[in-house]
Amino acid sequence: MGKLVRIWTDGSCLGNPGPGGWGALLTFGDHERELAGGEDQTTNNRMELQAAIEALETLKRPCEIELWSDSKYVIEGITNWIKGWRRRNWKKVKNRDLWERLDEARARHDVEWRWVKGHSGDENNDRVDRLAVAQAEQRRDNS
Repeated sequence: MGKLVRIWTDGSCLGNPGPGGWGALLTFGDHERELAGGEDQTTNNRMELQAAIEALETLKRPCEIELWSDSKYVIEGITNWIKGWRRRNWKKVKNRDLWERLDEARARHDVEWRWVKGHSGDENNDRVDRLAVAQAEQRRDNS
């Protein structure tokens, strides 16, 4: 399919709901790109989803992707639960807007979804966690 891009994503929320942030790291060979953002009032699950969406939507061409997340919600949702949600026409799906966007964003790529245990010493998972937390703290401090 093309070049291999490795992505790490994470979301954070101070309170649930509360101010939240997301972070993503994209690597291709020796190149790296960090992405981060957030919302004033959100949930942790929404920020986890937003991180993956933003990372995938950033890529301009179809790519082979390894996407790492410490969110079982994201990994299980996109690899298993989504089949049933589609069959039921997305009825009663929490965060449906983001799940549909993630489904569309991943369709252009060949994505291998990988779970990584959070706060376990994975350098890149820790890095995106810091990005996400900083965004959430910034929103809390500015409110």
